[in-house]
Amino acid sequence: MKNKNYTKTDNELRAEYDLSQLHGGARGKYVQRFNEGTNLVLIAPDVAKVFPSDKAVNEALRLLMKIAKTQVKQRVHLG
Repeated sequence: MKNKNYTKTDNELRAEYDLSQLHGGARGKYVQRFNEGTNLVLIAPDVAKVFPSDKAVNEALRLLMKIAKTQVKQRVHLG
């Protein structure tokens, strides 16, 4: 949806930018390196209240992984 209040001056750089120094950039130059080290997950607000830090979330997920692994082993032995 386009903004109806758009004017040509909204798209201009500030006067303090030196355009002679803005050449030679490469779009997405570091995107691969960024994606390799980043794994962001958005959690719901109600979940965030229970797990206020990344440490709390990781501990809970590790416990869940351990429980799931135990359940799989039990089914294999019973199966």
